[in-house]
Amino acid sequence: MIERIIRTMAGTVVLVSLALGAPGSPLFVHGGWLWVTAFAGANLFQSGITDFCPPIIVWKRLGLDRTAADRRA
Repeated sequence: MIERIIRTMAGTVVLVSLALGAPGSPLFVHGGWLWVTAFAGANLFQSGITDFCPPIIVWKRLGLDRTAADRRA
């Protein structure tokens, strides 16, 4: 469950920051938004290698854990 939320959150950050930072986008604000895209990509990369993802810590502290999905199934 947490993994699905994290992937959805990361995908949303990437798509929104691209929409706000890409010059051809109708939602373009400033090219600096592309740094958010780069940060999200770098975080996904390091998470894939190290299996450490700070948002997972936050979600667990909010009471959502990996076994919660198993108990519902």
